[in-house]
Amino acid sequence: MWTMPPEWQPHTATWMGFPTSAYDTAGVSDDEVFDAWSTVANTISEHEPVHMLCHPRRLTIAQKKVSSAVTLHAFEIDDAWMRDSGPTFVMGEQGLGGVDWIFNGWGDHTEFDWSQDAKVASHIIELTGSKRLGSELVNEGGGIHVNGHGDVLLTRTVQLDSGRNPSATEDTVEAEVHQKLGTERAIWFDRGLWRDYQDHGTRGHVDMIATFVPDGSVLLHRQFDTNHPDNLLWQDHYRTLEAAGLKVRALPAPQVARDNIGWVDYSYVNHYVGNGFVLLPAFNDRSDEHALEILRDLYHDRHVTNLDARVLFAMGGGIHCITQQEPALP
Repeated sequence: MWTMPPEWQPHTATWMGFPTSAYDTAGVSDDEVFDAWSTVANTISEHEPVHMLCHPRRLTIAQKKVSSAVTLHAFEIDDAWMRDSGPTFVMGEQGLGGVDWIFNGWGDHTEFDWSQDAKVASHIIELTGSKRLGSELVNEGGGIHVNGHGDVLLTRTVQLDSGRNPSATEDTVEAEVHQKLGTERAIWFDRGLWRDYQDHGTRGHVDMIATFVPDGSVLLHRQFDTNHPDNLLWQDHYRTLEAAGLKVRALPAPQVARDNIGWVDYSYVNHYVGNGFVLLPAFNDRSDEHALEILRDLYHDRHVTNLDARVLFAMGGGIHCITQQEPALP
């Protein structure tokens, strides 16, 4: 039996990708994007090994931007959302396994090519020497969260998306997820954040709205601005978790509510937990310090810090979206 350990368990390494360019619609430059990804990689490399896939034509830039502690692997990638295109690592009697979900560009609803990214998971599985666990489910790592006690968080507009799995039902999705991750109970949210349904969004990835923490509770994104469309999500999401018997802790959204495009999806939920550290997004917002205090209380034995993630979010994701943990075998 294979099981996916929770993110806070020890890691062998973190896997990332080096971006190929900025999106035309993001309002940021290539250099800003390269710096944003590199800053995350360099920060994590102070705590644990970091491996980074990089398109051959970007290797020279990557070698200038990332720390020498980061291992670069030349590979033709389309994009750099490693949480989604990379494998989901699990552990079992055979050692380390990698779930190779089908990746089809988040339901193939963007203008971007994803044909190379569909090969990323199998390539990393080969690089790590882990056992490949193939799946017929279209899924991404940002669409799942586990607590190590049998529970997995899912979103109906992700796994049941007609652009991903048109013939799937909750039962068929749960059967496959449980079989691959060693989970026993699926907790379904109806939808994710408003911005996630706009151009190039994921249609509701759970790692923007909720995450388990080691004390058994769930951190839940809460938008207090009553004008923001995400303000309406809190009550339904809270009730879903409460009905599952889980303790809920609010993780308030930043006070900034809009950018030059529209309502933002800025979320402190999209943080990354690694060996002795927790890395949160920051938004030059008055709520940044409050989010740090909440996570420091929950991870008092780790170094909890943050870095400006506005460029990442302009590109469509956050710190959790661009990282993928490789768990350490016991």
